Amino acid sequence: MPPRTTTRDKPADNSTGLSALILSFYLPALMVTLGQGLLVPILPLFAVDFDISYGLIGLVLAGEGIGTLIADVPTGMIQRRFGNKQVMMMGILVKALSVFLLFFAPSIWFVLVLRLIAGFGRSMYTVSAHVYVTNQVGLAQRGKAISMFGGTHRLGGFIGPAIGGIIAGMLGLRAVFVVVGLVSLIGLIIVALFTLKGKRGIRSESAQDSHELHIRSVLVSNYRVLASAGTAQIFGQMIRAGRVIIIPLFAAEVLGLAVDQIGLIVSISVAVDFSLFIVAGWLMDRVGRKFAIVPCFGIQAIGMALVPFATSYSALLFAAVLIGIGNGLGAGTMMTLGADLSPARARGEFLGVWRLIGDMGHTGAPLVVGIVADILVLSSAIWVIAGSGLAAAGIFLFFVPETLRQKSPPPPSPSPAS
Repeated sequence: MPPRTTTRDKPADNSTGLSALILSFYLPALMVTLGQGLLVPILPLFAVDFDISYGLIGLVLAGEGIGTLIADVPTGMIQRRFGNKQVMMMGILVKALSVFLLFFAPSIWFVLVLRLIAGFGRSMYTVSAHVYVTNQVGLAQRGKAISMFGGTHRLGGFIGPAIGGIIAGMLGLRAVFVVVGLVSLIGLIIVALFTLKGKRGIRSESAQDSHELHIRSVLVSNYRVLASAGTAQIFGQMIRAGRVIIIPLFAAEVLGLAVDQIGLIVSISVAVDFSLFIVAGWLMDRVGRKFAIVPCFGIQAIGMALVPFATSYSALLFAAVLIGIGNGLGAGTMMTLGADLSPARARGEFLGVWRLIGDMGHTGAPLVVGIVADILVLSSAIWVIAGSGLAAAGIFLFFVPETLRQKSPPPPSPSPAS
């Protein structure tokens, strides 16, 4: 039976199939995430070249995330004013220029400002892209559509670092910034040519409508779901971000593994993660959102809890693969849930707040790991991150409603009088 469509999840009139989104949505998304992946091995080394403290290096690496946090909510409002396509293009352009200008960066402070600006561009693109795919795809295909978007992120993150390292080895670190700018501009051109130009937003027809679209009203009218699902998302994003830090640290500091062994563990985990995004979409659309979300964070929590018990390369690899399986089952789940929960008349504002909540968890995880590890030991930080995954799974299971609703069968028609 087809899923029920409500005012909260009603798709736009131009709702379309997934194949129509290949050029208009997935290909530019791949260009953007490929550019992001190219920077992963480059930025830390680039910051070190300025001969600065570890604290400043950490601030530079966190700069884009901080900029994203600042811009998430304003982007939701800008999206309504200018429209999805326009804000996607503005976001890609801002991101491309901010990375390209790193080629000429004379000081670390200039670099830090550019990374903050890159965060603004990233927020503009991701929020508007989230609204765009939500409007273009109906509820029954939304999980698959957004999990494929998550798949492009994983693909870019998988192949980007290797390509970035090769370019840097051949042409130097700063050459990578030029390549990232060019790749991002290709994504911008694709959006300009193929992405549908949607409405600039639903214009209010009365004072009541205007009040409904106000960001404060969005918060007040959705505070219950933001409190439950939002808290769960913070915990979930913490374990997702924490795994990237904990696996390499534990491998190097506790097990004493070589860099190539650590790289192989991470690569295998990412490959397993990437292979499951189609499964995640199928689960969300055919069975229910929570059938992907709860196992995602539950399995990651189990895998993270196994890390302190790993005494060899093989044992750590097993834990990392288990974490990769969990994260792969959650491809696109947080974006899909946010899309389902977003009210149709204030989608941009709601998703701006939703992304802000998730980015808080993602940005806070490195701080939690560092603080707990400094005060106690690394294994204590691992238990905290594992606990965050378990908390996310529990809250989603017991306190967040299933958003893939099925229509109840209609009552039988009365038979005509004989």
